[in-house]
Amino acid sequence: MVDITNPDEVITQALLREVDLTPFGFAGSLALITLDNGMDHTRPNTFGPGSLEKLNEAITAALASSASAIAITGKPFIFAAGADLSALSLLSNRDQALAIGKLGHDVFRRLGESTKPTFAFINGLALGGGLEVGLHCHYRTLAATAFTGLPEVFLGLVPGWGGATILPKLIGPTNAVQVIMLNALNNNTMMKAKDALALGVTDAVFAPADFLENSVAFAATVLSGKKKIERNDFSADDEAWTSALATGRAAMNKKYGGAQLPSPTKALELIAAARTASLSEGFDAEDQVLADLTMSDSLRASLYSFNLIQKKRKKVEGAPKPALARKVTKVGVVGAGLMASQLALIMMRNLKVPVVITDLDQERVDKGLAYIHGEIAKLVEKRRLSPEAAARLTTLISGSTSKSVYADCNFVIEAIFEELSLKQKLFTELESIVSEECVLATNTSSLSVEKMAQGLKHPERVIGFHFFNPVAIMPLLEVARTTSTDDATTATAISVGKELKKTMVIVKDAPAFVVNRLLTRFMGEITDAIDEGTPYDVADVAMKPLGLPMTSLELLGLVGPGVALHVAETLHHNLGERYRISPTMQRFVEKGVRTFYIKGADGKQIPNPDALALVEKGTSPSTAEAVRTRALKALAQEARMMLDEGVVSTPAEIDICMLLGSGWPMHLGGILPYLDREGISEEVTGQRFHPAGVASLPQI
Repeated sequence: MVDITNPDEVITQALLREVDLTPFGFAGSLALITLDNGMDHTRPNTFGPGSLEKLNEAITAALASSASAIAITGKPFIFAAGADLSALSLLSNRDQALAIGKLGHDVFRRLGESTKPTFAFINGLALGGGLEVGLHCHYRTLAATAFTGLPEVFLGLVPGWGGATILPKLIGPTNAVQVIMLNALNNNTMMKAKDALALGVTDAVFAPADFLENSVAFAATVLSGKKKIERNDFSADDEAWTSALATGRAAMNKKYGGAQLPSPTKALELIAAARTASLSEGFDAEDQVLADLTMSDSLRASLYSFNLIQKKRKKVEGAPKPALARKVTKVGVVGAGLMASQLALIMMRNLKVPVVITDLDQERVDKGLAYIHGEIAKLVEKRRLSPEAAARLTTLISGSTSKSVYADCNFVIEAIFEELSLKQKLFTELESIVSEECVLATNTSSLSVEKMAQGLKHPERVIGFHFFNPVAIMPLLEVARTTSTDDATTATAISVGKELKKTMVIVKDAPAFVVNRLLTRFMGEITDAIDEGTPYDVADVAMKPLGLPMTSLELLGLVGPGVALHVAETLHHNLGERYRISPTMQRFVEKGVRTFYIKGADGKQIPNPDALALVEKGTSPSTAEAVRTRALKALAQEARMMLDEGVVSTPAEIDICMLLGSGWPMHLGGILPYLDREGISEEVTGQRFHPAGVASLPQI
């Protein structure tokens, strides 16, 4: 007997009661199982070994009862959040992992194989195994406010308690790939109730106020025969299966740069097998895949990344006491270009306070305002904002060519051209206009914040507030304190960042902070290899096995050669020769070449002839493996220097910055645990960044 008990498990009880269906038009009763772990809403129901046993006992009792049908629901607002991932830290061998998978299947499938009709009344959050227990039931209802999803592929797993087998049979391959693959790869997108209904995941949606009553009534109409739920057989549709699987593969290739990751690859294999496999065959295959993935470094690394993101989202290391934050009632944004307009929009939407933008002339101001109004209109079109809410928002934004409009602002952020002297002049001008307590923030990506504040009467209220583009989507915010920045300023900035729903890392005012410093070093090694004579198509795919979201030259097109060269020059000036200035990049900027790749006649990506003509003609080419090794060694060297310099206080902060600011893949478990696992950290720096075991065991 394999021991899979977890002494620390918070048991989710399965409470059984009978509900008389006579008032709903059916002469019989319903055995209603309610999942409840006895905790408040901050701790959702989960399924560990003990919880599965409780559910198994309740199903046995329900089957033995006189009830005509069985239903399962959850405690208020929460159905179930899936497997208890904390139990993974106790698994030491594959047999234990296999036993966990089999136990879940053995319990859940009793609902699908029951001779009594079974219903899932999904009254709230239902993720992973929480949704899968519902999929085993014959019928499902869903609360209109509930979010559901199968996040397993996002975490490095597969839906392993029936989801990968049942869902393709239930809703077809196209919709199954959407739920299992596309949603997960799109930053773990959840389904709203209307989406779940449209896809066929649920049979009915009811408002939360009387959800249980309406769900019971729904069950009664099904049991009485008044309502028929038809199920389709999708197995014969060759085109649908071929197209769906191709869509899944394309999404995986796009997300991971062509790397074949175990989790999404196996998920697609299980979906494909579901076409012809029996439920038992499919469940057995899920067990085997789940056991393999559970014991893999890829899963443990993903869990480290996921847990780190959740932790840093809630707490900012080194942040002053929140009580020190000053109230922000009006925001100023200096500049009306794209970045400044994005900043104004996110401030306005989240802070719900007046925001004013300025620029050198009215034409630029009007262009910025037009962009903001246009983005609000798009939100209305997408029904993410009501016309009334949009009208209220538009009254909050205004523009001017005079900086005097900042006089009553509490928080002013600049997003002008990256030139130190211009920013110094601006802050001096602003100081003569704003109050002594107004925070002056800069969105600089590489310049010294401290130097910007030189000569000011109140340098203590200047802080770096570095967003990433696109502002509304990228979750990271680097908050750069100078040696003068006081706690009240920092607390105010952190308070604003929380209102903006950003994950923040407080960094030392050092060149390029964290993300741009590491990215510039990394990209520099790639461009250096090209300058030395390595063919672009060898150097640019060198990092492909890691599954990065885009290649270095693709990233260059996104950032722009001008910005990349400026940051490289800044770092070269401040940090020395390891940040070399690429003659190829200099030519790109001089000749106005903006991107290395362009779209060909067939719509596919091809090298830009203008860019190829400007590439340095070196005579010392390298292999892709050599380029990859040098780039990773450079990252290890730079990260150790950053920690020694105190740019951040812990290795985990570098990990979170790269995960959220550069798209470092979740499955690699953060940049530093990856370098540790590969032995690069010790080879380059003589030591690991993390203790042994980090990203090899889940930290949950």
